[in-house]
Amino acid sequence: MIEMRGVTVRYRDLTALDRLDLTIGQGEVFGYIGPNGAGKSTTMKVLACLLQADEGKASVCGLDVRDRPQDIRRILGYMPDFLGIYDDLTVDEYLQFFAAAYGIPRKRRGPLVGGVLELTDLTEKRHAMVDSLSRGMQQRLGVARVLVHDPKVLLLDEPASGLDPRARIEMRSLLTELRSMGKTIVVSSHILSELHEMCTSIGIIERGRLLFAGRIEDAFDRATSGEVIGVRLENGPDAGAVRDRAVARLREDARVRSAAAEGEDLVVELATGEHPHHFIIDTVVAAGGRIRAFTPRTRKLEDVFLNITKGQVQ
Repeated sequence: MIEMRGVTVRYRDLTALDRLDLTIGQGEVFGYIGPNGAGKSTTMKVLACLLQADEGKASVCGLDVRDRPQDIRRILGYMPDFLGIYDDLTVDEYLQFFAAAYGIPRKRRGPLVGGVLELTDLTEKRHAMVDSLSRGMQQRLGVARVLVHDPKVLLLDEPASGLDPRARIEMRSLLTELRSMGKTIVVSSHILSELHEMCTSIGIIERGRLLFAGRIEDAFDRATSGEVIGVRLENGPDAGAVRDRAVARLREDARVRSAAAEGEDLVVELATGEHPHHFIIDTVVAAGGRIRAFTPRTRKLEDVFLNITKGQVQ
């Protein structure tokens, strides 16, 4: 559905995108991750035909963004990171306006807008003024706006930005529903835990360069070698010395990629391959430790991001 090959965008002396190659298949929910200024919004603007690349090619549904911008706009919905507010319009008037802009016949607009409002859970706000809505409702209205022409591809730039926890949950549920409808979605966010829950694949970009693109499982495999175990020790007068001895002995074991003390816990990352866990217990006990808890840790997208990126900004 989306192909980018060697796409480069420059703003004077700044290279916003540096030979970016990206492929996103039909029905994917692609989480786009990177620090501010990494190139996420620039990528979306190129795909939305709002910005021309200096080099390279990009296409949406097989249509070249340079040659077929009008055709692409009919099958693509783009939501920027800030929703433009239209004063003196109700929610219904706002959506009716965009439906008309997309050339949808008048007799179809009413039912279409009603369906989009129901999908985004805004039916009760149909006659409310747009500028009276909460931030969360405005973000949902932004999604409703890009759905009025039933696009195949959605580009959502920070849709959960500035939302409270409840509004973020509602936004996540909405994106999950859109995924079930078969939409291809590119969504950028700084809330990595939520991307982990709803995305099928991710891309990590830093300083305009795509460092990784693929399935989340593959990102975890690249960022970490094996399973991570948390070991909590009993406190005692020599607890610090015990932890130091246990860490030192674990680091000498070929089955361990890394070991470190984090407060009362030992965090042990196993090397590639399947290893039984009992040797960790044996090593800690031999070092004089008394184990209070022994827990395999769930790998987090935050860990992948920190492992793959270098903390560089433009």
